[in-house]
Amino acid sequence: MWAIAVWAAEKPGTDCSSCHDEGAKVSKSAHASVGCAECHLKREEYPHPADAPKPSCAACHAQQAGEHARSAHGQALKKGNGAAPDCAVCHGKAHETIASKTAEFHRAVPDTCGMCHGEVLEKFKESVHGRAVARGIVDAPVCTDCHGEHNILPPKDRASLVSAGRVPETCGRCHADVRLARRFGLPPDRITSFETSFHGLALKSGLQTVANCASCHGYHDILPSSNPKSMTHPNNLAKTCGSCHPGAGTRFALGKIHWVEGESEPWPVRLVRIFYLTMIPATVGLFLLHHAGDFIRKLVRTRLSTKAMRVWPSSIHPLEIRMYPFERVQHALLAVSFIVLIWSGFALKYPDQFWAKPLVLWEGQYPLRGVVHRVAAVVMIIAGVMHVVSLIVSKRLREHWYHLFPKRSDISEATGMLLYNLGLRKHKPRVSSHSYVEKAEYWAVVWGTFIMGLTGLMLWANNFTLRWLPKEWLDAATAVHFYEAVLAGLSILIWHFYTVIFDPEVYPTDPAWLNGYSVRQRHHTGHHAPPPPPPPAEAGAE
Repeated sequence: MWAIAVWAAEKPGTDCSSCHDEGAKVSKSAHASVGCAECHLKREEYPHPADAPKPSCAACHAQQAGEHARSAHGQALKKGNGAAPDCAVCHGKAHETIASKTAEFHRAVPDTCGMCHGEVLEKFKESVHGRAVARGIVDAPVCTDCHGEHNILPPKDRASLVSAGRVPETCGRCHADVRLARRFGLPPDRITSFETSFHGLALKSGLQTVANCASCHGYHDILPSSNPKSMTHPNNLAKTCGSCHPGAGTRFALGKIHWVEGESEPWPVRLVRIFYLTMIPATVGLFLLHHAGDFIRKLVRTRLSTKAMRVWPSSIHPLEIRMYPFERVQHALLAVSFIVLIWSGFALKYPDQFWAKPLVLWEGQYPLRGVVHRVAAVVMIIAGVMHVVSLIVSKRLREHWYHLFPKRSDISEATGMLLYNLGLRKHKPRVSSHSYVEKAEYWAVVWGTFIMGLTGLMLWANNFTLRWLPKEWLDAATAVHFYEAVLAGLSILIWHFYTVIFDPEVYPTDPAWLNGYSVRQRHHTGHHAPPPPPPPAEAGAE
């Protein structure tokens, strides 16, 4: 009655309670502090004017009214569905509305939604969330925590809180909350481990068909993994994962699903990570030491010294054939496919980067990135097959290939050049025409192509892999594929690009990959050595 008394004081001689008995109800509702006249306009006179407008929730709750109008409920009302809920259905009559922030309102939400969604309500009540709500836990999620309050949209709408792309974000409101995790003993890494998995990365890039939290844990019937009826119970994982990956876990236990690198990762992944995180810095460090010393020496000799060479090496020595036409075709296929593979592969890992945008822009409608990556992989495999076949059928190419076989002298040449480049050796050692530089590049490509091809096929044929091998093997293949790509990319940037582009002896490029001939000065041996320059003419000769 307090609200009515206030309004009556403002309007002497006016007391709504003399005709209306809603006063007692209003005093206990969320609108207790709102005067009658604020909602019921043009009621100062009695009898009330016929054109007095009906109260509208939108007058005070414009934002909520707008969200409801755009929601699935509001659109259904607009189409003439009188059974679709409006404000009063969910909040009760205006004079009896309960404040939405109260524990009472929170606990009543499932039953309110269940008036229309009865089947869903029964599943929810049996779920881990529903049981928590029944126990009076106010932090337990109810319908509106996942679907929204007034802006409820169909799951197929990408703006919906329960659309495929936003499910991890919605679940993460509780499962990524450190405070809640500590309070209820929840694993704090579930969202993080999902986001770093293939499913999480693909979903982040925009692919809508990949599995999300609800795909594995369920929607309204979420149960603890310890419950035999849970979709994530160890006995049910084969069926759950098999809905997308037929045969998964039928021969071997799937193993860990959620794991974080460096913490709960499977042991094969740990071994892979330790190996590559040791090898990559060591290898790249040697590359940088070797090339830095070489660059400084050559830069001074060819560009900065007063006696610096002012002409191309080709004007002093005859050009040397280094790549035959068919080898240049193979190199072109390899180079293009490698660049596309690096671009499209890292676009999955880092979809938010500007250089990844052209590939992931269409992921919501079509998996462009994955198609581009696989096409490039097929091109690289074709180039590898072409290389092997050419060595079998062509004697000339096979004899050229023999020069790339490792020799014991390569070790002494590589060690001597490294010491010379670092200033620890006074005289430059003699280096073979096909030296450790080319051999390291070639055999690294052979090894990398084999490893990347094998792990890539395991990931591509993931259904077959999960049918015959434990999931840990697929996790290890994923780790190898990523780290090997990092190593390969750094090797090309630091080792190969220096020798063919940034080396002062050949800058801006050694044209062997274009026309087959190299301008680099080498110690020539064997049938690939260019003919010696003609002897100088004798004095007085005609």
